[in-house]
Amino acid sequence: MSVIYSTITSLVNRISDEFHKSFLFTIIFTILAFIEDQWVNGFFKKLYPGENFLSFLNKNEILKSHIFNPLIVLFLFAAFLLLSLNTLSASLTITLLIAFAAFFIGSTVLPRFFLNKSTDKILKFPDDDIYSLGFCLILISIVFFFISIATVGGIPLLKPSIRYLLKPVFTMPVFLIIPGTCLLASAYLKDFQGEKITRSQARFRFLFLLAMDCAFLLLLGYRTPLLAAFLIIIIIGFYGNIVSLWEVVIGALIGIGAIIGIGYFRSLGELTITSATNPFYTLQSRADFTLHVLDLLDFIGGNFGLTHGKLLASSIPGSDLGPRMMVGKLIAWRTEVTVTPTLIGQMVVDFGKVGVAVEMCILGFILGIGFKLMRITKDYFYTGIYSLILTYSILGIETGILDIQVLLYFAIAIIIYLTILVKSRN
Repeated sequence: MSVIYSTITSLVNRISDEFHKSFLFTIIFTILAFIEDQWVNGFFKKLYPGENFLSFLNKNEILKSHIFNPLIVLFLFAAFLLLSLNTLSASLTITLLIAFAAFFIGSTVLPRFFLNKSTDKILKFPDDDIYSLGFCLILISIVFFFISIATVGGIPLLKPSIRYLLKPVFTMPVFLIIPGTCLLASAYLKDFQGEKITRSQARFRFLFLLAMDCAFLLLLGYRTPLLAAFLIIIIIGFYGNIVSLWEVVIGALIGIGAIIGIGYFRSLGELTITSATNPFYTLQSRADFTLHVLDLLDFIGGNFGLTHGKLLASSIPGSDLGPRMMVGKLIAWRTEVTVTPTLIGQMVVDFGKVGVAVEMCILGFILGIGFKLMRITKDYFYTGIYSLILTYSILGIETGILDIQVLLYFAIAIIIYLTILVKSRN
């Protein structure tokens, strides 16, 4: 494993160094440095609310210390269930109770038995390696962004019809901008912690990363990866003391409003609703449909499952059907559509209620250990890793954790956490 790590970091450090020395990137970073200086010392920055804006929020200890506790996944999952206009079946209700209980045990109870000794044996990663890896991931995503729009002959945001012509083999590497952003933001957090840059400079760089993500992902017409970038920046910034609590709350409200607004106007454009329809209806109908799908999956999954791992394995590139297409085949025998199965959909189809208990406990444990590790070390890298897996757990409430790149992020986090747990026992 160390040989693989050394090879990869040696390569990405060399690539990063060469690009930073190039004439083009010298000009780009010079311009960005000038804009950053104008931002930090600008007049309008003084008009922006300070740390004590909405100070009553800071008096709430739950919000102040635990707003991004792993249990936020259960809170948001419950909120998603409440959006549905229809009642849940008895069997699905039991499955959900099992899921919630298992996740609570995994995220809150089990981590109490680990990492209670010295943190001296916790892995430390060189700052340059993390920055270079993040920089190279963003470079790869930008290259594949231009390849993607070239293959469809236009920009999907301006021509929505061509979005369905995008090829996953080209668009999947574009999504590497998300972990790239996570690693770069973590590296900037380290610079802030080491007092190499000021808080204002760190905030500017976080905003720049988010703006860059918005530009590339919105032009391709994708919303979920954009939400991922937004959440990652918010979580890293909050635990790194770069983003204030009131900004998290306001940002969450803006995000919810954006989801409602985008869904509403998109539905108007597709003529699926009229202007007289309640804007919340788009969210409610989406929740209704997704939970109806989950109800069907729960019925065919039973106590011990139907596909026994095949649904999860279908995430591997080269499979005849992707996981969401496989869900479409299971519930409607339609392989030409993709259907989101919620966070526990794959679990219940593959291994039934037993699988839900085991997998939700494991997921909770991964997040619980990540949260504890981040809080006791306050290390920039572990803050970034936790923000990445928590973000995709939150987004997975509706979509499920089924994309191969997301599964890879979790696999890397598991390897790192297990290595730390083993070393901490010695």
